[in-house]
Amino acid sequence: MSLELVSIETIQEIAHEYGYWTVFLGIMLENAGVPIPGETITLVGGFLAGSGELSYWVVLLSAIGGAVLGDNFGYWIGYYGGWTVLTRLGRLFRIQEEQLITVRDRFAENAAKAVFLGRFVALLRIFAGPLAGTAKMPYLYFLACNTAGATVWATAMVSLAYFVGRLVPLEQLIAWVAQFAIVALVLVIGWVVLSVWLEQRRTKRLESKAQ
Repeated sequence: MSLELVSIETIQEIAHEYGYWTVFLGIMLENAGVPIPGETITLVGGFLAGSGELSYWVVLLSAIGGAVLGDNFGYWIGYYGGWTVLTRLGRLFRIQEEQLITVRDRFAENAAKAVFLGRFVALLRIFAGPLAGTAKMPYLYFLACNTAGATVWATAMVSLAYFVGRLVPLEQLIAWVAQFAIVALVLVIGWVVLSVWLEQRRTKRLESKAQ
């Protein structure tokens, strides 16, 4: 059964049972592409640290370590097989390869920002690693951006649950974070669509002038 269908109470029980491994494996698997709510698990870990059941620093290190390792798996998957999968999906959804190349190049131009800030965006947190690999982002540069992004994201999530979780119900806190991530996703999609549209217009304009 997917953890996406499990209640917050059940996730808390799992965290009680397995402690820091729950946080580490939860965010690692999510970042590696497994559809489980790593962000929710991390918030639960921070909440339990705030209630004195877990150590704040160990929860934080577990979240950072899991996020970095999970994205590394995603990076190498994308590096060695990402473009093949992407083009097959493109054919399935009738997306031209030229459009995919434009999106890939656009991502490559903003890879550092995408890897660093993508942590706070729904779905992009999962796909930033594979996309960076597909775009052939230099690994050491990816690792630096990935580690920095994971540290900032984990610190924000764990600290938010640690401090605000004492004042706001955990369910409400998780809902707020999820809403923020979805809004961020909508903005990113809008930016990508607009960028591709503008690029296509510029290409057509240049082609018409050349004729």
